Amino acid sequence: MNIRRLIAVWSGRLIKTACQITGKQGVTLAGKVALSIYPPILKELASEVRKDIFIVCGTNGKTTTNNLLADFIASSGNKVVCNRTGSNMLNGVASAFVLSAGLNGHLNADYACIEIDEASTVRVLPHFKPDYMILTNLFRDQLDRYGEIDITMDLLSRAMKMAPDMKLLVNGDDSLSTYLAMDNSNPYTAYGISEQVFQEENSREIREGRFCKRCGEKMEYHFYHYSQLGDYYCPKCGFKRPIPEFDASHIDLSDGLAFDVKGRHIKANYRGFYNIYNILAVFGAASMAGISTENFNKVLGDYTPQFGRNEIFHIHDTKVMLNLAKNPAGFNQNIGAVMTDPSEKDIIILINDNSQDGTDVSWLWDVDFDRLKDANAASITVSGIRCQDMRLRLKYVDIPSHLEPDIEKAIESKINSGTKNLYVLVNYTGLYSTHNILKKMEGTK
Repeated sequence: MNIRRLIAVWSGRLIKTACQITGKQGVTLAGKVALSIYPPILKELASEVRKDIFIVCGTNGKTTTNNLLADFIASSGNKVVCNRTGSNMLNGVASAFVLSAGLNGHLNADYACIEIDEASTVRVLPHFKPDYMILTNLFRDQLDRYGEIDITMDLLSRAMKMAPDMKLLVNGDDSLSTYLAMDNSNPYTAYGISEQVFQEENSREIREGRFCKRCGEKMEYHFYHYSQLGDYYCPKCGFKRPIPEFDASHIDLSDGLAFDVKGRHIKANYRGFYNIYNILAVFGAASMAGISTENFNKVLGDYTPQFGRNEIFHIHDTKVMLNLAKNPAGFNQNIGAVMTDPSEKDIIILINDNSQDGTDVSWLWDVDFDRLKDANAASITVSGIRCQDMRLRLKYVDIPSHLEPDIEKAIESKINSGTKNLYVLVNYTGLYSTHNILKKMEGTK
């Protein structure tokens, strides 16, 4: 055994323990230190995975899809490596493998489910070649970090070329994801929703795939689901939505989510139409890898959302739902999920502009906040570094809001004198601290 590899693994585990004691996350630091001590460590540990390595990419839905897939695979007794906290750049990916290794420096794992930031794929894939990539969708996200969406697509295309044998599972309802798959030589399979679910969709919603990537012609749609997702076709060159192998039908949103796929009835107690895509991706990936889906509904029922993905807390007699909303498409879907709850509610919106969030918050003007007028909200509170920007955005659609920059004080106020039904929507850097605040409050109930 290479002594540097052992030291790298032990150092990573020690850093994780120290961070837990001091109340810090520390996941990426463990990977960074391990890679600096022994650069080949990620490549060597990944090579010890006995069966398949899945990676999950895309703008929205990565963490939910990745963690649910890991839970499903593990439910059959498999050992799975997974970066559950959403640390999805190179150091975070390395941490997932290092912290799963034993004290002997070796990995005992059947599968790996790894979420990877789209821009980081070209840094991660030189270390190992995945068997499968799930591509959830491609939306505009953090322009000051990623640039225009074409840059993200170019990076993903380069990553696909690094692993030519990697099988793709793509959201066929997204013209951008579909084009990317068709434009590369990797074998691909599509999942999607072929039936029209909503009779009308807000025409003001931003649609990234308005123009055909092949010929530049304006795309036409038989119907939309949301954003650019739907049944699209190019009237000029013939580029169109593929027939999905994993196709959701008989969709019912009246009591959680229910639909049929491949002759199996799927039911989950989640809110948000977008979660159908996440569940479809997991079902499709497991099926492609030859993993039995017999206990799929049981795993859905047992699955506990993590770190602000429909995460529910119970504090005294108040139910609190925490959700990440970091770009226009995701925020609009979060608003839609809030509106499926007809009961009276309080809403807190936290907006930060730290480097990980993207310092440009102009995307707030692309979110359809006017829909909150019909959300039966007793109160809306704005919080975070850019709470004034959020307050101004709401003012422009004639929605009054309370200002409380301190998120802990904002939550306490609604716990003490609210409707007992609280929704907290946060962007990226507010997620971890808000999660910890809610966990602390829940523990003192």
